Amino acid sequence: MKAQSKAQQRAAGAALSAKRGDTKVKDLQGASKEMYDDMSEAELEKMASTPHDDLPEEA
Repeated sequence: MKAQSKAQQRAAGAALSAKRGDTKVKDLQGASKEMYDDMSEAELEKMASTPHDDLPEEA
């Protein structure tokens, strides 16, 4: 699934970082925490890697 906005892409990146152990899960909040709980690492990686040039800031 591709990100629909820059905000969604950033949230996926934060969740992916926590999933990989680079950041602490307790530091996540809002959408990134939900993404961490609900999505696999592969799904998060695909969403976080969406080219952001043509994405709106917020969905």
